Parts: sequence; structure tokens; C-alpha cells
Amino acid sequence: MSFQELYQVAATFEEFLDTDKDIHKEKTLEIYKAIQLDEDLLLKIKSIDSSIYILAFAEIWCPDCMINVPVLQKIVDVNPNIQLKFLPREGNENYIDCYKVAGKAKIPTFIVLNANFEEKGVFIENPKVFKAILTKGNEVESIVAKRKYRKGEYIKETIEEIVDIIMRK
Repeated sequence: MSFQELYQVAATFEEFLDTDKDIHKEKTLEIYKAIQLDEDLLLKIKSIDSSIYILAFAEIWCPDCMINVPVLQKIVDVNPNIQLKFLPREGNENYIDCYKVAGKAKIPTFIVLNANFEEKGVFIENPKVFKAILTKGNEVESIVAKRKYRKGEYIKETIEEIVDIIMRK
């Protein structure tokens, strides 16, 4: 299937949330409600004037998805030119094979597509700034970064990274 065909059969944010009726849905919505966009970021998101489609491979139970999926929805809520749909990783691994990290299909995997459903870029699992801290190997810094990440303290970096992908030519 092409990205466009996958997008047409994928779920909306609400349908994605409804795959869980308990704590995962609540946590995802809690994070979504807490996201605050600063004025510069808001203006940058609003300035996107072409159609963008984001195909998100995610699972509601995944901690990284609970943190990063609400970020995407917040971006979509700010700019109607950006549309978002979801597919589970399970059963769709072959579509994200080329994005594997260390031989494994990671979630969330957000594939950003232009108006013609051509790939502009991809966001995998968590923001690069967070990954950079973990790869340094300093145990104390890694522990602190993981705590901050789980509390949503890297949400702005996630938004900036996704918006940068969207704005690529």
C-alpha cells in the first residue's frame, strides 16, 4: 500500500484514543491538556500554508506515544492544513521497516508527508535532544533526562523537531 492508501484507512485521534478505555487514554489526554505553546512556536505552526499529512504508527499503551501523540494533535489543532491519522505498529511493521532503530520498529513513528503524500521526514520515538543525552553515556544525566522526559519536559523540543520536518522544502 502507498502512504496515501494507508492514510485513507488509518484512524483519527479520537479513534486512536478509543482503543483504550482506561488509564492510557486518560494519561494521553492529561498530557494533551497540559501542552502550552509559546507565541513564537504558535506563529511558526500557523504559518504553514501547504497541506501536510502525518501518518503516525503508534499504540495507546506505549509511554513514548502517550507523551508524543498529544504533541502532534496540538499541532493539528493549531493549523487545519496539517492532518493526522494513526495506524497501530502491530500488523503494520512492514510499512515502517525502513525506519527501524537497532533492528526494531520503534513507536511512535511519525511520517510527515507533503500534499502529494511524499515523505518530507520522520520522527521516531522521542526528540533528538533527548536521544543525544542518552547516547552520551553519563548515567546520572540519563536518569535525570528520562525523568524529565516522562514528565513532559521535552515536549517543546518535540514540537520544534516536528515543525522543522514539516517546514522542509
